Amino acid sequence: MVSEKAPQKLLIAGLRGFCAGVVRAISVVEKALEICDGTVYVRKEIIHNRYVVEELRRRGAVFVEELDEVPDGAAVIFSAHGISPAVRDTAKKKKLLTIDATCPLVTKVHLEVVQFAKKGYTILFVGHKDHDETIGTLGEAPGAIRVVGSKEEAKRVAVQDPEKVVYLTQTTLSVDDTREIVEILEQRFPALQAPPKEDICYATQNRQDAVKALAGYVDVLLVLGAPNSSNSLRLCEVARARNVRAYLIETAADIRVEWLEGVNILGLTASASAPEILVQQVIAFAREKLGITEIEELDTVREDVHFSLPHELTALAQRSAATGR
Repeated sequence: MVSEKAPQKLLIAGLRGFCAGVVRAISVVEKALEICDGTVYVRKEIIHNRYVVEELRRRGAVFVEELDEVPDGAAVIFSAHGISPAVRDTAKKKKLLTIDATCPLVTKVHLEVVQFAKKGYTILFVGHKDHDETIGTLGEAPGAIRVVGSKEEAKRVAVQDPEKVVYLTQTTLSVDDTREIVEILEQRFPALQAPPKEDICYATQNRQDAVKALAGYVDVLLVLGAPNSSNSLRLCEVARARNVRAYLIETAADIRVEWLEGVNILGLTASASAPEILVQQVIAFAREKLGITEIEELDTVREDVHFSLPHELTALAQRSAATGR
């Protein structure tokens, strides 16, 4: 039943949803399911979105937490968040056919870690210590990295040589929060070096900028994402920092009517790991259940970024085509 107090308008971020790294990761699993013999295993969630994972599971992918759940010699895909060298070593010992779906922007950070560690730097890694991306990055040089997850930790962190220290970051952080942490580190360590190129990915920053733009118009913001998705949580934080109530939802079914009391304009965005089908379901809910007839998109920037599939998957596809499979 339509409520008289329902919002009058739904304003949607024009820039939302899947980034190039997520599109690539999902495509890796889909292609592997087509061409690989036997079961295709995926270590961890390929991306942090339950809908996507369940859809791929329905199509035949088997998700595992660790490689000891994978039979020797089987095909396994590494998730978009990256892995440590120890995981690669285990895969070699088990003679697994590995396909790496790590986002190229995460791989870039891994390479930076290796380079700075070889030069004897202490690496202050700004990120969330329990996130899969941070865990994988830490594994590249655990003795050289100090994880800094807050301003308080930035004030306490110790380094071996203040003249040889660099900061790198998780790719899915809040741009504003990261800046505040880095400012503290710069004050404490005047010789602190910055990444050769910005580590926070273009998609994370663009989606946060889109939320900042939305915040000037909406009373409440719905963020489609997952509770274990860093970029989803950051979008909520960006809105709240601008005094806009924000709620993280996984599907339209999570929307609670009491959130919308006194709301005139309702905002909607989707994290970089949330599929467009979930956005359309929320739009349908707004029309059918809330009676919202005015639906508009707020455009900010456009993205035109594409990543090629992993070379090992391309090689498998070529062999499959040659054998007529």
